[in-house]
Amino acid sequence: MLNFNMIALIQLSSVVVYLAGIVALALFIYDNFISVLSIIRAVLQPYFQPQLPQTLVDKYGKWAVVTGATDGIGKEYCKELAKQGLNVVLISRTKAKLVEVCNQIEAEHKVKTKWIAADFSKGKEIYGHIENELAGIPVGILVNNVGKMYDYPDSVENVPQETLWDIININIGAITMMSHMVIPQMKKQGKGIIVNISSGSELQATPYMAVYSASKRFARTFSLAIQRELAEHNVEVQCVTPLFVVTKMNQYSDTVMQGSLLVPSVTAYTRSSVFTLGKSNETTGYWSHGLQYFFMKLVPERLRTRIGLQMGKKLRQEYLQSQGKSKAM
Repeated sequence: MLNFNMIALIQLSSVVVYLAGIVALALFIYDNFISVLSIIRAVLQPYFQPQLPQTLVDKYGKWAVVTGATDGIGKEYCKELAKQGLNVVLISRTKAKLVEVCNQIEAEHKVKTKWIAADFSKGKEIYGHIENELAGIPVGILVNNVGKMYDYPDSVENVPQETLWDIININIGAITMMSHMVIPQMKKQGKGIIVNISSGSELQATPYMAVYSASKRFARTFSLAIQRELAEHNVEVQCVTPLFVVTKMNQYSDTVMQGSLLVPSVTAYTRSSVFTLGKSNETTGYWSHGLQYFFMKLVPERLRTRIGLQMGKKLRQEYLQSQGKSKAM
């Protein structure tokens, strides 16, 4: 009888472990592919609910605001949104570049533009000016894109204090205060979406990019939190988590800037990312980034951090060699 009970207990334990494994696997797959499932649902939705708003203008209104709007992902967001009929407010640091991009967009897409020159590294002092400039504009889409990385990967004590403050003010301050600025209006309108551009570096601590990756973890956590706060007001929040893209931010690495199947051009990346707008609350924005993200999450965080350490060392060394420098690791 004792042997029979032991066998039954072992069999029961095996079933419990097996079921727990199935549930854990199902939840992991769901967590990683919810973005894809959301996009599929949104693509099919017009066939089953044709009465719902279909275009970005229908969903959110005629005006979008993009920070960090004159280069890279921000510039391409402006162009893609204008292509879909939205008027765009461009916010960036340099007046000449703002005027140039605005003229280009208006000529190509026949929409209205407005530019606001503001240096987000200055912190609190700039937001009154931005708020005054946005007065009277019904903002339906806010793209919090502006961001700053180190000049090249390095250990935190070697990074100039000014750069560290810039990262804090730009990567954390801008996303917080710009959202704080537009949320009351979006609530009043009963519609709107805030798009926060994070980074794949938030997936784990990233040595040699420590402050940058920490600021991007903030972007994700902040996004998920206010997503819940605003849901009942029909205001959406999307967190976009790109991995390496060919942009000026990554110009410290010739390898990254060459591009590849895993490192898309900024145009290809942004076209794909804008396609997810209003369809998914969390996305990497690009199919190959989604696959990379999935396989990275299979690896324990401690091991991902070790991998990040080796990657940071390699990218740092590549930059120093390209500059003819030889600093000790």
